[in-house]
Amino acid sequence: MAKKKEISVEEKLRTLFDLQLIDARIDEIRNVRGELPLEVEDLKDEVAGLNKRLEKLNIDLEGLNQNIADKKNAIEESKALIKKYNEQQKNVRNNREFNAISKEIEFQELEIELAEKHIREFKAQIEHKNEVITATQEKIEARQEHLKHKQDELDEILSETEREEKALIEKSEDFKKDIETRLVTAYERIRGSVKNGLAVVPVERGASGGSFFTIPPQVQMEIASRKKIITDEHSGRILVDSQLAEEEREKMNELFKKF
Repeated sequence: MAKKKEISVEEKLRTLFDLQLIDARIDEIRNVRGELPLEVEDLKDEVAGLNKRLEKLNIDLEGLNQNIADKKNAIEESKALIKKYNEQQKNVRNNREFNAISKEIEFQELEIELAEKHIREFKAQIEHKNEVITATQEKIEARQEHLKHKQDELDEILSETEREEKALIEKSEDFKKDIETRLVTAYERIRGSVKNGLAVVPVERGASGGSFFTIPPQVQMEIASRKKIITDEHSGRILVDSQLAEEEREKMNELFKKF
């Protein structure tokens, strides 16, 4: 592994502040997108779930129609048996045979009644399933329309910012290579612990950026001397003097214009 070149404390401070400006710009880009990527994914998942539900409903519908067909076939079979038994009754030799055939006819008539009852129940279920299918289809159409709107919105933002974000991420990694690992680790830890992600801030009007706590004049002089890395005792942020910050902002603004 190549050893990082030795740089002065001032150069480290400038590089850290530049890195902060780059990462802050990446944060801005991502904030513009906001929750859109998550919204798009949630809508895709919802549409997929609804389509799966619709598929199951249609399978259930096919099953119910098949059940009706089976019951109709059973009715026809029972009718055929009744006809056969009626013919047999004409040729019976005694009451016992007549009564036995009569019971068979009665059983088949009951089978027909039961099958017809089941058919009515299946038809009622089909009617309900069709209502649910219609409602589900309408919901899918509405969600797909909403998804298209959100996806178009996201695509537009991505087309405007994706190239810049990629270039900034690469530049951020390049700047990290110029700083010792210990400082990069500290920088990333501070960024992760503060709400706005600002780990390196300038001293403004006697206080660290975004803070109301005054920094003692002696410490302000040390910061301005750029001889050592000083952190804010209240927030833990790395501090730089306002002149250095202004110089680096101008430099980085020129760089950002190229992206």
